[in-house]
Amino acid sequence: MFNQCIGFGVAGNFAGHLEQAGEAADFVTVAVKEVTQPKAIFPFYLPNINSGLLATYPLSSTNITPPNDADNLQIEPEVALVCDVIYSTDVNDGHQTVSALIPRQFGAYNDCSIRKPHAKKISEKKNWGANSKGISDHLITIDHFSVGGVLDSYRIASFHCRDGEIHRYGEESAVIGYSYFHNTLLDWIIERMNHQQDVGPTENIAELLAQSQYPTQAVISIGATRYTPYGETHFLQKGDTSIVVVYDGNRYNAEEIMQMASTHDLANGEGLSVLIQQVATV
Repeated sequence: MFNQCIGFGVAGNFAGHLEQAGEAADFVTVAVKEVTQPKAIFPFYLPNINSGLLATYPLSSTNITPPNDADNLQIEPEVALVCDVIYSTDVNDGHQTVSALIPRQFGAYNDCSIRKPHAKKISEKKNWGANSKGISDHLITIDHFSVGGVLDSYRIASFHCRDGEIHRYGEESAVIGYSYFHNTLLDWIIERMNHQQDVGPTENIAELLAQSQYPTQAVISIGATRYTPYGETHFLQKGDTSIVVVYDGNRYNAEEIMQMASTHDLANGEGLSVLIQQVATV
């Protein structure tokens, strides 16, 4: 569905998530201008390359295939933006830089991650093969990504199902609760695309764009919510079900969404982007 889009995620865009995930220490050497600023962007998929882990398309709207060697796999409930990427070309040297991102659609996303405290790069936790991550097959059109736009009334909920029981996994959160949002977020991502370097856990994004032949669209997951106490201490196992719902808070409330998830009555529709993934048993 998005195999020609480059895939990026935003690390540290929801206060408290990195600490809960045990990843705050990974970013102690990453300089930020203010406390609320996200830490970095990271790649999870690079189109048009022939080798390397990030060459494998990882997104699925139905399944999660767990890695063989990890028992600490967690749901990361997020909103994903599908954006047009606009480039500018330097007339002197032909070098291309990102000049604009235009969000076109949004939807429920699972930045499913392995907890690797000593991973050298963020991307090492993010793509271990096909069906590593999740995006809803129902995306919602963005009218404008600024104050008062359609996305401002949406909320994020997530659930974990095992043996007939369902639990809230992430804190039920307003999308506008992201630390960076609207043009502040877009401007920061563009700056990171053009200037982020290969230092510590981060990677040189400009080089990756060039290797990927300058894709004209990107799927960007804009940050995971904080976990509930249950979500912080429970990891995915084979046979589990992961549910992420991005819903219009003007149409539904948290209790209604929980009830719909509990009775398996969730379906994509007006004001809903739903992602339900089964964790493979083999």
